[in-house]
Amino acid sequence: MGILAWIVLGLVAGTIARLLVPGKQPGGCVTTIALGVVGALIGGYIGSILTGEGISGINNWSVFLAIVGSVILIFVWSRLFGKS
Repeated sequence: MGILAWIVLGLVAGTIARLLVPGKQPGGCVTTIALGVVGALIGGYIGSILTGEGISGINNWSVFLAIVGSVILIFVWSRLFGKS
């Protein structure tokens, strides 16, 4: 998958994940994109471990894995860097 596709998938996954994680998250748009891209990688890695299929192009499975990875990452990020 090309770098542009990773950025687009990360943007979508990060935005959806940000809406799903309760509370106020630290960071802005650039942080959301970065966490979304890294979350997509984490989701793909977890998916490849569990099922043998990771992220391979933009399809429903890839978007789902990217959102799950982004939710996990944004949750951890907000717990580490959020205001108490």
